[in-house]
Amino acid sequence: MSDQINLSAVIPDGLGNRRLDQIAAELFPDFSRARLQTWIKDGQLTVDGKAGKPKDKAFGGQVLTIAAELQDEGTWEAQDINLDVVYEDEHILVINKPADLVVHPAAGNYDGTLLNGLLHHCPELIKIPRAGIVHRLDKDTTGLMVVAKTLQAQNHLVEQLQSREMGREYEAIVMGVMTGGGTVEQKIGRHPRDRLKMAVTNTGKEAITHYRVLQKFRAHTHIRLKLETGRTHQIRVHMAYIQYPIVGDQLYASRTRLPKGVSEELRTRLRDFPRQALHARQLELYHPATNELVSWEVPLAADFIELLEVLREDVLNADLD
Repeated sequence: MSDQINLSAVIPDGLGNRRLDQIAAELFPDFSRARLQTWIKDGQLTVDGKAGKPKDKAFGGQVLTIAAELQDEGTWEAQDINLDVVYEDEHILVINKPADLVVHPAAGNYDGTLLNGLLHHCPELIKIPRAGIVHRLDKDTTGLMVVAKTLQAQNHLVEQLQSREMGREYEAIVMGVMTGGGTVEQKIGRHPRDRLKMAVTNTGKEAITHYRVLQKFRAHTHIRLKLETGRTHQIRVHMAYIQYPIVGDQLYASRTRLPKGVSEELRTRLRDFPRQALHARQLELYHPATNELVSWEVPLAADFIELLEVLREDVLNADLD
């Protein structure tokens, strides 16, 4: 990836007599409006070779030129962290995130994160905001994530997330036996009393989660979920809200409810399951360079598979009894 971006375009008459930043967004759609405004203010996006302000008017026939040098976007340390790379080209990187890996450095997790590993794997990501990370998975959620390797790819992926064109499907094991699938459409915002939690709240942001049943057990259900929106902890909050919290969710689930006669193996497995049983199974998006619809799917994590096997054995043993 080049550290230099050099582009130019003539303003068509139909786009003239508007704000410079608005025209630039039309002519250079690969970049975000905020990025273009920064380049205008820094004199790296000029009109007929002259610097201006984002609100200045520009006119048909004038030439917009970008001569921008990408700067480091942070001071994070590159660290040799093993990454399960599912797909990679010069534009994007798709990884299968393991459990117990924080995505982005924050208070209490300044290093040892996915971002630190990405910078070791692909050092040029230091020039991309958040090292190209456009969406996150919770520390203990496993599965697919896409990372942008260029500013253009990042802008395209963010737009797909905002327009809900990016498809993300998950699998989970929840407490309780569901009668069937459905949709949860409840706004999510910060919990009014516990700042570590999110909650369904009237003042929150729109959140929509679709779910369907894959297999029922005696006191649990294996489900597939599809996100329309991407709020923090969305699946965990929505499932707890409808009284089917995710197994192992220390933040949103109450005590595990077990049927009578449950085996000691299942009791131990559920009690000791080290995380929420949630896996980002499938990812679908339009490739930012080719606009081709592409998708990936990864198997469930080993601990998730083992829990399913013990739940199935519990059903069989109960039938025999």
